[in-house]
Amino acid sequence: MATPIILSRDSVTVSVDAVIYARIFDAVISICNVENVHSSTRLLAATTLRNVLGTKQLSEILTDREIIAQQMQTILDHATDPWGVKVERVEVKDVRLPVQMQRAMAAEAEATRDARAKVILADGEMKASRSLKEAADIMSQSPCAMQIRYLQTLNSIAAEKNSTIIFPLPIDLLSGLMKK
Repeated sequence: MATPIILSRDSVTVSVDAVIYARIFDAVISICNVENVHSSTRLLAATTLRNVLGTKQLSEILTDREIIAQQMQTILDHATDPWGVKVERVEVKDVRLPVQMQRAMAAEAEATRDARAKVILADGEMKASRSLKEAADIMSQSPCAMQIRYLQTLNSIAAEKNSTIIFPLPIDLLSGLMKK
């Protein structure tokens, strides 16, 4: 079957390759009832493909090929029965989109992925800030915990191979050490 260009229900043009497998079950009927059974079957298949796909949205065309093929087979088999033709099977081989539509769909998919990534990142930031707030609340209630954390930070700074080390010493830390 030729590759017709079809307008879907959501106004997207697509090129569709389909194959029909048919057999003549009554040669006398096919000769008497139709002038050229092969050409007529091919034309009927093309118009049926346009009619069926014209009722579908692009997403349905891309995902429901088997359903479309079964629907076409039923319609074609019923229509060609008076011609002595039995449609055995229909296959939708390929659906091609215009290049602009492919680019637009790729951009949409990328934007969707970026949006999901931003939501996940924001959730992570929110959880981290909650944890930091809880830690700050706990440390503010215990001056000793703050002093231990300060000493741990100094220890990790000393472990690095820097030539200059600045020791910020809060006054309250010194007063806490002096009391004990």
